[in-house]
Amino acid sequence: MITLTIDGREIKAKDGATILETAREHKIEIPTLCYHEAISSAGACRICSVEVIRGDRSRIAAACVSPVEPGLVVKTNTEVITNLRKVLIELLLARCPKVKAIQDLAHKFKVKKTDFKTEDEDCILCGMCVRVCEQIVGKSAISLVNRGTKREVATPFYEASSACIGCGSCAVVCPTGCIKVEDIGDKRTIKKWKAEFKLQQCKMCGKYFAPEAQLEYLAKALNLPEKEFEICQNCRVILGKISKAEEQKSEQMKKLSLS
Repeated sequence: MITLTIDGREIKAKDGATILETAREHKIEIPTLCYHEAISSAGACRICSVEVIRGDRSRIAAACVSPVEPGLVVKTNTEVITNLRKVLIELLLARCPKVKAIQDLAHKFKVKKTDFKTEDEDCILCGMCVRVCEQIVGKSAISLVNRGTKREVATPFYEASSACIGCGSCAVVCPTGCIKVEDIGDKRTIKKWKAEFKLQQCKMCGKYFAPEAQLEYLAKALNLPEKEFEICQNCRVILGKISKAEEQKSEQMKKLSLS
């Protein structure tokens, strides 16, 4: 274990943990926008910036990518940090003025307007969608492309990606909601990636519940027969309860010497 100080509190932290992980474990709030515990952090939005003091030297660092160190002193809410966050929020607000998550941050930090040139984007280029696709799903259907003001997330050649399985994990982790998954009838559409998928129909209840491409991928990845994925999660739960009930009934019958 490592000992450090956060906001005047002596904290024990796991070796290899980040400042953000350690702070959260000890109920110390550090605001974030582009962080998700399931995927690696990139420190893109910098909203989690903190003041890190080592000896007589101080620096500003993104808590989500900064590892803890013995004797480190961290300050999460100084005037310098608060002013920095306000500027960062102004920049985000200028880029994505209609995004609720950014509007909420602006309200929290009392940022009422931005002096920067306003755009009409809905993506902050954090790359979380790219990382979840690669690190969790095991695909690389999308990536960050181009540089500078032309930087964006896109599929290869801006066409529907053959690697995409329609799982929607990118939409789940997107902090701004710019990736939308729409299920209508037996079709799933992810317009941002120009992708359309046929949904599997549950053999029990008849509900369409997941893209066939995703279920085929899972079957291969887990080395299971495809028939294992022919029923939805709700029906699996029902089957599990039925199975458990039947087992209990069987045990009771044996106790009564009726079977």
